[in-house]
Amino acid sequence: MAEAADFQGMSPSPARRWLRRTGALLAGAPLLAGLLQLPAAAPASAASGSSTVSVDINTLTPSVPTDGDTVTVSGTVTNDSKQTVTDAQVDLRVGPELSTRSDVDSVAQRADFQPGLDGTIVGGKYVKKFAKLTPGVAQSFSIAVPVDELDLGSDGVYQLGVSLTGQTSAQQWQQVLGIQRTYLPWQPEGADTQTKTTVLWPLISTAHMTAETGSNAEQTPVFLNDDLAKEISPGGRLEQMLSLGKALDVTWVIDPDLLASVDAMTGAYRVESGTGTVAGTHQAVAKQWLADLQDAVTDKEVVALPFADPDLASLAHNGTTVSGSLSHLKDATDVAATTVQTVLHVTPDTDFAWPVNGAVDPSIVKVATSAGADKVIARSDSLEETAGLPYTPSAARPIGGGTTAVVADARLSTAFQGDLTSASASTLAVQKFLASSLALNQQVDKERSIVVAPQRTPTASQAQAMAAAVAALQGGEWTQTQTLASAAAAKPDASATTKVPPASAYPAKLRKQELSKPSFEQIAAVQDKLDKFKVILTDQSRVVTPFGRAMNREMSTSWRGRAAEAQSYRDGVRNYLDSLTNQVKLIDKSEVKLSGRSATIPVTVQNNLVQGVDHLVLRLTSTSPTRLKIGDDDYEEQRVTVNGGHSQTVKFTTSAQANGQAKVVAQLFTEDGQAYGDPVRFDVKVTEFTATVMLVIGGGFLLLVLAGFRMYKQRKRAAQREAEEAGSDGPEEAGEPADGPENPEGPEDRLTEESGTRPGADDPEQPSDPTPDTAAESTDPSGTGERVDR
Repeated sequence: MAEAADFQGMSPSPARRWLRRTGALLAGAPLLAGLLQLPAAAPASAASGSSTVSVDINTLTPSVPTDGDTVTVSGTVTNDSKQTVTDAQVDLRVGPELSTRSDVDSVAQRADFQPGLDGTIVGGKYVKKFAKLTPGVAQSFSIAVPVDELDLGSDGVYQLGVSLTGQTSAQQWQQVLGIQRTYLPWQPEGADTQTKTTVLWPLISTAHMTAETGSNAEQTPVFLNDDLAKEISPGGRLEQMLSLGKALDVTWVIDPDLLASVDAMTGAYRVESGTGTVAGTHQAVAKQWLADLQDAVTDKEVVALPFADPDLASLAHNGTTVSGSLSHLKDATDVAATTVQTVLHVTPDTDFAWPVNGAVDPSIVKVATSAGADKVIARSDSLEETAGLPYTPSAARPIGGGTTAVVADARLSTAFQGDLTSASASTLAVQKFLASSLALNQQVDKERSIVVAPQRTPTASQAQAMAAAVAALQGGEWTQTQTLASAAAAKPDASATTKVPPASAYPAKLRKQELSKPSFEQIAAVQDKLDKFKVILTDQSRVVTPFGRAMNREMSTSWRGRAAEAQSYRDGVRNYLDSLTNQVKLIDKSEVKLSGRSATIPVTVQNNLVQGVDHLVLRLTSTSPTRLKIGDDDYEEQRVTVNGGHSQTVKFTTSAQANGQAKVVAQLFTEDGQAYGDPVRFDVKVTEFTATVMLVIGGGFLLLVLAGFRMYKQRKRAAQREAEEAGSDGPEEAGEPADGPENPEGPEDRLTEESGTRPGADDPEQPSDPTPDTAAESTDPSGTGERVDR
C-alpha cells in the first residue's frame, strides 16, 4: 500500500519514521506476493462492499492534537446487511494532506472506500477486532494511538479514516465493508502568521410578548406562550448558548427584545391560555438567566441588533413602498441601546446591521444603513470574490457611501447547520470546521481578519458543536481572537471585491420566506389607528410603548418560514387595539321626540379605559336643518373629557323649524379633525306648531275674548233693567198704562232673541262662553322614543 509521504503535499518523514516504514514494507513483502496471487475479482469487490457496515465516529480527542498527545477515536459499527460479518477489524487510516479548502470539502462528499485516496492503515495494536457482527446490532469501539504513531508530516490538515474490514458468507475474503472519514488538524507549533478570527455568538429568539398589558399600574405583560421559559431553563437552547458562550472569547450579538422579554418574566406576568390568561411562574429561572448573562458579557464585546431583529431584506424588497415602514426600523434601532444598558448594564455597539444569512443587494444595504448603522454583516457566498484571488481576503470591504461590509466566511459560518443531534454528525462538523480554518490560514503568508457568523438561532446540539469547535480553535496555534469592531476597522484587501451583487442575485429560497407587502400594509394600518387613538389619552405611554414594541416584533426575521404564525400575531395586535379604541364610544340612542319649539338633546360618551381621555370633540349634526337646527347652524361641537371608567352626557340645544322627522348624527372627533370611532345615528320627531298655526289659534282666542266681553255687557244691561222695573210703583203710579210701548230692541237684545233665550243671572252657560285653554304639548302617546328637555 502507498505511504502517506507519496501523496502530493506531504513532506518527507523523519528518519526514524522512514526506517519504521521501510521495515514494515519488507516484512509485508511475502504478504504482498500472496495478495498478487488472489483472483482479480477480490480487490474490485473490496470497494463494492464498503457500504455494508455503517461506521460512526462519535468522539475524536483531542480535536487538535500536538506533540506528545494520544489521539482517541471512538464510535460504533453497525452491520446493515442481512448477513453476519466475520473476522471484522476496525482500523485507523491516515490519508493525504488536504492542502486546500476544496480538498476538505471533497472528503465529505465521498462515500465508498477508495484505495489510495483513503490512506494507509496505522495497524499494529491500534485496532479493534470483532469475531462477528450480527445484522442490525451496533458494536462500539475505541482506539487510542499516540500521535507519533500516525506518521503525520508537515503542518496541515490530514484525512483520518476509520474503516472496518471483514468478510461475509457471500464474499469470503477480507475487504473494506465500511468507512467513515474525518479530519485531523496538525499544527503542533505556533504558525508564523496567525489568522485573526471573530466569532459571533447570537442570543436571538422568536417573538414571545404580545401587545396586551394588564390594567394595573404595573401593566402586567402578557406572553403568547411559555416557550421562552423552556429556552432559558436548564438544558434549554438559550441556557445552553449562555453557559457555553461564557467560556469562550466571542462577540455577543443580542436581540434587545429577548432581554426585554426575559426581564419582564422576572416580575408578575401572564400567559395566554385558551380564551384567557394564566399567571406565569418562571420568575426564578428568568432572574438566574439574566444574572448569568450579566456576568458572561462583562468586559466582552456586545453588539445590539435593532429591537426584535427586523427583517431587513423583507423591508427592502416589500416594505419601503408602504408609508411608515422605515420609521419602525428607526424606532427599533433607537430603543436597542437603552434596553441593553438597562438590563445588562453594558454599553453595546449599535453600528452593525445583519441581514438574514448575510445575503445583500443594493436595496438591503440602503435599508440597513437608513437607521444609522454604517456596517453591514454580509457573507462570502453573497458578496463573492470576482478577482480570482487564490486566498480568502479579510472581512472588511468598503462598499461606498461610507458603509463597510464585514464579510463573514461562508464555509465557517455554515459549518454547524443541519441535524447535529447525533454524536457522529456533531464530531464531524467540529473537525471539518477546524480543518477549514487551518487550511484557510495556510493559504498565504499574510495576516487576515476572518469573521464567523453562524445561524441566528442554533439548536442546543448545534450550539454544543459550535462551542466545542470554537474552544478548540482558540486553543490552537494558527488563530487569535479579535472583536467584530476590530475586524471591521482592519485594513481592507485591495484586491477583494467591493461590488454589492444586484437584486437579481438574491437567493430565491430566501425571497420566498420574506414578509409580504400586505404584511407591511397591515402594520401601517395599525400604526395609523394607534396614532389617532393616542392623541385622546392622558397617559399615552401605557399604550404607545407596548404597541410600538409589538409592531417591531411584527417585522422580525424570526417569522421567516412561519407565515401563518406571523399573520396570527399581526391579527392579535390589531384586534387588541380595536378592543381598546372601542372602549371609548358613544352610547346608542333611540328615536327622540321634540314637542317644543326648542329643547336640548343629550348624547352620552362612555370611557371604559382605566385612564382618562381628553382632546375629544363631540359633533352633533342635523341632516335636515330646515326642519331641525342644532345650535345656530346645522351642527354644533363640544369638547369632551371623560375620566377612566366613567361616562359623560353632553347636551345640545336644538330648535324646531317644521313638523316631521329629522335625522341626526353624533360623531366623535380628535382635536385635529380626525373622526374617532363609529357615528351614532338617530331620528328626531318634531311636533312643534308652526307660525301659521299660532296665528290661527291666536285669532280664535281673540274672538272668544270679544264674544265673552259682549255677553258680559248684555248681562249687565239686563240686570240693570230688571232692577229698575222692580223699583217702580207700577203703571198707575207712574201715570202710564201698564201695556205702554216697549223700548226699541238693541243689538244685544236681537242676539239673545236669535239664540232663543233671554239673559238672566241664573241662565245656563252660552255656546259663545270662553272654553278651557288647550294643552301646549301634544296629547299623543310618546311611544318608544326619548323625550328631551325643554
